Amino acid sequence: LYMDAVQKANSGHPGTPMALAPLTHLLWSRFLKYNPKNPNWVDRDRFVLSCGHASMLLYSQLHLAGFEVSLEDLKQFRQWGSKTPGHPEYKHTAGVETTTGPLGQGFTNGVGMAIAEKHLAARFNRDGFSIVDHFTYVLASDGDLMEGVAAEAASIAGHLELGKLIVFYDDNEITIDGSTELAFSENVAARFEAYGWHVQFVADANDLKLLEQATLTAQQETEKPSLIIVRSQIGFGSPHKAGTSDAHGAPLGEEEIKLTKQIYGWDPEKKFIVPEEVTAFYAKCIAAGKQREGQWQEMFTRYAKTHPELAQEFQRVMEGRLPEEWKNDWPSFGPKDAMATRQASFKVMQKVAAAFPEFIGGSADLAVSNLTSLEDCPDFSPLHPNGRNIHFGIREHAMAGICNGIALHKGLLPFAATFFTFTDYMRPSMRLAALMNLPVRYVLTHDSIGLGEDGPTHQPIEHLMSLRIMPNMTTIRPADPTETLGAWQYAASHREGPMALVLTRQKVPSLEATNADAVEKGAYVLAESPGKALELVLIATGSEVGLAFDAWKELDTAGIATRLVSMPSWELFEKQPKEYRENVLPPHIKHRISIEAGATFGWQKYVGDEGRSIGLDHFGASAPANVLFEKFGLTKEVIVAVAKQLLS
Repeated sequence: LYMDAVQKANSGHPGTPMALAPLTHLLWSRFLKYNPKNPNWVDRDRFVLSCGHASMLLYSQLHLAGFEVSLEDLKQFRQWGSKTPGHPEYKHTAGVETTTGPLGQGFTNGVGMAIAEKHLAARFNRDGFSIVDHFTYVLASDGDLMEGVAAEAASIAGHLELGKLIVFYDDNEITIDGSTELAFSENVAARFEAYGWHVQFVADANDLKLLEQATLTAQQETEKPSLIIVRSQIGFGSPHKAGTSDAHGAPLGEEEIKLTKQIYGWDPEKKFIVPEEVTAFYAKCIAAGKQREGQWQEMFTRYAKTHPELAQEFQRVMEGRLPEEWKNDWPSFGPKDAMATRQASFKVMQKVAAAFPEFIGGSADLAVSNLTSLEDCPDFSPLHPNGRNIHFGIREHAMAGICNGIALHKGLLPFAATFFTFTDYMRPSMRLAALMNLPVRYVLTHDSIGLGEDGPTHQPIEHLMSLRIMPNMTTIRPADPTETLGAWQYAASHREGPMALVLTRQKVPSLEATNADAVEKGAYVLAESPGKALELVLIATGSEVGLAFDAWKELDTAGIATRLVSMPSWELFEKQPKEYRENVLPPHIKHRISIEAGATFGWQKYVGDEGRSIGLDHFGASAPANVLFEKFGLTKEVIVAVAKQLLS
């Protein structure tokens, strides 16, 4: 199936699937707990193909195991509209647990899934009722383990003693460029043992007995994650390409496939053949999976009678429904509550944690700066798996990928926190969160030159625009404590897609007219000159809204009819009806000025050809925040001068 599908597509990676067919068959026929008729059964084992280029390995196995992947789907591999795209895509193909392809990401997602399983088991399991009790299996390649994100994730997985995480490392010694010896000579087993993993070695990927025994041993190791190093030969069976990079990323060719099939003992002229005995064998596996879910459902029924409130809560979180009374008792802020939006966020996050028990996450060793600790919750640790504060360490990339895994598992709402500029380290995982539309929440503080003395390495300039152009990502930059409240209310109660809350280090005024409820509109009128024909619109975000408000007052006093629009989120604004958007930004008013302490690229969308953008199209500097704002022209005086020049 692997060879035929890749050849028909004239594109793909046949070598790794050919090498690992025995391992995958073993897992799906003897170990994995699943029901193909209900791919979303909550207590299924998770299988992650981290080396996503080997996607035909997974698609063929899903077909054999009874999922909704037909032979015709295999024949449409890598074609428009098919269920079998070039790399596995979450929510596109039944049985695919995560989108993989960028190496190391699937490995890291697996760590997040194992964290979620451990936390939910600690929260919901009771004596005699192990309603959360499953393994996470990951299939990883040499390339996966070369990636830095996998090293970060492996380190924290060992530290957290994730005993139900089992990773198979396909040690085939081949990459695209040739032998792994070109760039990879480390002792992988020693490295993972140093991380705190249990490590085994299987010398031949075709030895089912040794693979089975290694898997059983890994399942019995409850205090350490397991790495099973499997020596395989890429393109196994191919007489001319096995063991070479030629088998990695291109079709074998019709003649080579015929020769390989002869070596396998197959009819070389037949294609896409599944023997009846294979179908019959997997029919038993399918029936066993249905039976196992039935047994679990029976146990859950008894659990619901014994622990009705827990059962209802478990169903709620796994289905992603909101708590009934989540809207009650949120904090409020008044004009005297001048503070950094990160401080306001800290106050609101305590309410989020109280209202949403599924809220879990942490910071990349910056919790005291991001202000993201959940005060009434213990730390997640081997001794306290029910904890909700995860200490990710200085591992931004793994933090983001792990949170993707937590979200993929379902049952939890994860958040990840760091300085805004360090999203550069997180971006590949953030992009995959957006691609999969996962409900991950990013708390990104120190959002501009307003952080001051730490200087340009820590001062984000292009980052806002970078996130705004990412499909499915919602970025919210609140102006003050009240808008921060609205941002968190929206982020906690809307579960579609990732959201970034971009927050200040420095204090900002608490503006009397800001509106928490209006945040979900993306933009709204904050102030307007009364009784005059509108001449000018100021548009600002975040800490610059207070600055723009001061400029608005001066312009109004000068007799210039001005409107001030607070725009915390471009994405939410674009979701509003055209009538609302034009009411906030009247099309006939061409004199517009945007004010934001970041790159001006992109603001033309809202200020037009006749408007102006005040921002920073250069890096910052080390100095107190107020000095930087003055030196770089982000002042009330500059805004007023630009407005008068624009109108002259």
